[in-house]
Amino acid sequence: MLENWKIFKRTCSPDSYDSGILVGVPSKLKRLIFLWVIVTAQAVAAQAPAVQTPAAQAPAAPAQTAQPPAATQQPPLAPPATGQPVTEAPAPPQKSLPVVVLDPGHGGADAGARGSTGIAESDVVLSYARLMRISLEAQGLRVILTRQANDNPSFDDRSKIANAPHGAIFITLHVSSTGQPGTVRVYSMPKIALPQNAATTHGGLLNWDRAQFGFIEQSRRLAELVQIQMAQRFHGSSETPFEAPVRQLRTVAAPAVAIEVSSVSIPDRAPLDQMGPGLADGVARAIVAFRTIYETRGN
Repeated sequence: MLENWKIFKRTCSPDSYDSGILVGVPSKLKRLIFLWVIVTAQAVAAQAPAVQTPAAQAPAAPAQTAQPPAATQQPPLAPPATGQPVTEAPAPPQKSLPVVVLDPGHGGADAGARGSTGIAESDVVLSYARLMRISLEAQGLRVILTRQANDNPSFDDRSKIANAPHGAIFITLHVSSTGQPGTVRVYSMPKIALPQNAATTHGGLLNWDRAQFGFIEQSRRLAELVQIQMAQRFHGSSETPFEAPVRQLRTVAAPAVAIEVSSVSIPDRAPLDQMGPGLADGVARAIVAFRTIYETRGN
């Protein structure tokens, strides 16, 4: 205000220079005009903040939803090219034992052990194999018999049947001429120490007569499970299995055991036939347990 008054006095003094638009206006009137201009300007300046205040306090616009940075957004999946079907990655192969090969021993001209009343081992074991087949198939297993009737495949032919399927269990069935009647013994191959490279040929292939050597531990475990089932069903049977160099087991490249029932020396075959259902059920339960161990742990 003081500065404006100094300007007013200087402008309105007699010696001041008249601007172009004030030429010819008396000095007193000039003073009044300038005084009016100053007062008006101050009034306008005083009202300006009051007019601008509402605009400054206007509510802010609603915030927009934050969007993730463009770099973090996942691009949409591109559709497959025309004519190229979408396929899933194949699952890793799983170890399994879907097949059981049952070997009724002897047959044909070879009747095996024969009792004094004419009981023939080859006939009894064939009936056992047929009952076992029913029980094993009920568990979802595929069953193969090395002979279906009264024929006599060679040892090698039986081993070829056992070694053909991928993932099999082999069981050879026999009836002894000795031992406590009504009992069952289960055998696996013993672990035999061999000279270095004795189990293979010069070409690196497994020797046919040493095929079982890679399955000794698995066969022993299978024999344990089967023998436990036999001990639970047939009084007097051992709870632990046996080891013996059974000829038919040597050339089988799979978990393999021999089951021997006693005996053909009884006067009547009926007790042997009555053992059939128990044998079949026990073998099926043992194999199911063995498959679970094999498929989960591999041994």
